[in-house]
Amino acid sequence: MNARMNEGRGAFLRVGLLLLAGAGLIIGLVWFFGGNTLSHGKLFESYFRESVQGLEVGAPVKYRGVTVGRVNELGLVTAEYGNHASPAQIDRQTYRLVFVRFVVDAAQVGQMTDTAAAVRLGLRVRLASQGITGLTYLELDFADPTKYPVQEVPWTPRDPYIPSMPSTLLQVQDAAQQFLAKLNSVDIDTLSRSLTALAEDLRANIDGGDVHLVLSRAADLLHTLNDTVTEADLPGLTADLRQTSGSLRTLAQDRDLYRTIENAAVATDRLAAASARLGPLLTTLQATVQRSDNGVADLQQALLPLLRDAQLAAANLRETTDELRRYPAQVVLSGPPPRPREPAQ
Repeated sequence: MNARMNEGRGAFLRVGLLLLAGAGLIIGLVWFFGGNTLSHGKLFESYFRESVQGLEVGAPVKYRGVTVGRVNELGLVTAEYGNHASPAQIDRQTYRLVFVRFVVDAAQVGQMTDTAAAVRLGLRVRLASQGITGLTYLELDFADPTKYPVQEVPWTPRDPYIPSMPSTLLQVQDAAQQFLAKLNSVDIDTLSRSLTALAEDLRANIDGGDVHLVLSRAADLLHTLNDTVTEADLPGLTADLRQTSGSLRTLAQDRDLYRTIENAAVATDRLAAASARLGPLLTTLQATVQRSDNGVADLQQALLPLLRDAQLAAANLRETTDELRRYPAQVVLSGPPPRPREPAQ
């Protein structure tokens, strides 16, 4: 009997220890996944207009790949802040959001700045997927505050508010939806008919239109070019060019050409020296010509009175010759000519 009682007490003891171990394991899991309420950290909250499928309590919160906290709570805004809202406010888009509270470990972040200042600088939170597993977590990062402005809410957040921005998946979905909307607005039938008509016109032009004519002329031109190249004897022309190049190389290496170039350089130097001496010589010649001009001017001034006297003497001699020709007796007899008689009255 005592042995049986001891065995029963041992079984109860083992069951009790198992229950205590299970309770400790549960407490450890709660501590690990919901450690924000049991460990040091700062609590924040954000609001999302997209689905938070895959995000669970205890999901990590990362900043550029580094885990800095964990998700503490998530739910609907209508259940959290809609109790004191009016029916008109409940119909607003803001009350259709999902709220997420998360804790950030100060030891992982270090010195934290003011939340409002960080939000003004562009601090935002968004949903992100972890690899191919599909697990969702929160990602903190700084973005352009003008591109992702702060969403104003009509209630007072319980914890410091960090605005959210669309996830990459949501941006892709929005772009795809916009593309599909634009694609649906396109008249496919009209576009198909236009493309069919364009293909028929192009085929007709290729068969006998302007395109056919252009292709024919292009083919003729290619044949002509081929014949021209064939008749040009390119190998012979290449050989001539090589021979000419060799002759030019030989001429360039000729010593007589080098001597001629050296003589030309010497002649150029001498010509430059002669040109340098030509300037003073021209100056002296100009001075001599100027002095000659001055002498000629003085000679002209001296000859002017003599020329006048010679002109007067020539004039007197001409008058004397005229008198001698008209009255030769006057010169011989030295008497005046007879006066003509007056007629009787």
